[in-house]
Amino acid sequence: MTDLFRTRDHVADFDGYLTRFIERSASSRAALRNKLDVAYGEGPDERLDLFFPEAMRTPAAVHLFVHGGYWRMFSKSDYSYVADTVTQAGAIAAIMDYSLMPAVRMETIVRQVSRAVDWLKTNAATFGGDADRLSVSGHSAGAHLCAMLLSQGSLGPSPRALLLSGVYELGPLRSSFLQPQIGITEDEVERFSPLGLDLAPAETARILVGDKETGPFHMQAQDLAEKLKTSVEVIPGNHMSVVLDLGDSNAPAGKALFEICS
Repeated sequence: MTDLFRTRDHVADFDGYLTRFIERSASSRAALRNKLDVAYGEGPDERLDLFFPEAMRTPAAVHLFVHGGYWRMFSKSDYSYVADTVTQAGAIAAIMDYSLMPAVRMETIVRQVSRAVDWLKTNAATFGGDADRLSVSGHSAGAHLCAMLLSQGSLGPSPRALLLSGVYELGPLRSSFLQPQIGITEDEVERFSPLGLDLAPAETARILVGDKETGPFHMQAQDLAEKLKTSVEVIPGNHMSVVLDLGDSNAPAGKALFEICS
C-alpha cells in the first residue's frame, strides 16, 4: 500500500533537492550579513541563525522560519536560503534549530519553538529588530509547529504566519512509515494536533500547499483553513520544490513569504 506521507516515494529526485538545499544555503551564508548559532535557550539544540538585510532600516521586522523533516531530521543550516527572500523584504531572518525526535518528545519541540519566539520578542532591539513586527513561517513539520503557536496565541490576535505543506492532524501518522521511527503516542496526537485544538480565527494566516502533493496535505490544509476562517492557496510544485521556492521571491511560495515579512 502506498504511504501518502512518505515524501521520498512521491518526489522524483528527492536527494537532488537535499543537495540543492545545502548548496543554496551555503551561498546564502556567504552572501548575507549574519550572526550564527545564537542561543535562544539553554539546551544545546536551542540555537538560531540571524540574517540581516543589506540596507537595513531599524527597527526592522523580524521573521522566524521553522524547518520541517517530520520532527526527526534537518537543521537550520539546511535552510539558510530562506533568508534570501526575508532580507529582500527588508526583514531580519531568524532560522531556528530544535531538538529532534525520538531523542525528545513532541512536547519539548513545541516548547522550544515557543521559546524562540519569546527570545526574539525580548531581544529584538539588541540586533536591530522590532518586537512588534514578528512573523513566522514553517514547512511540513515546521508548519505544524507554527500552527501550534497559533493555538497558544503567541503571535497575537492578527498573526502574520505562513504555513506551507503542513501536517495538522497527527493521528494518521501513527499508521505511516514514520511510526517506527519516532513513535507518536495517542497522548501526542490529542495534545499536539492543531485541528483538534481551540484556534481563534486568523484571517491573516496564509496556508499554502503544492498542487503535486499527496491527498492528506491538501485535506489537512483545507480543514485548517476552515478552522482559521482563511483560505488555502494551491501553488505549483511538490513537497520539496515548494520549500526550495521560499528562497525565490519571484516564485509563488517566495512571493507569499515576501509579503508576510514586509
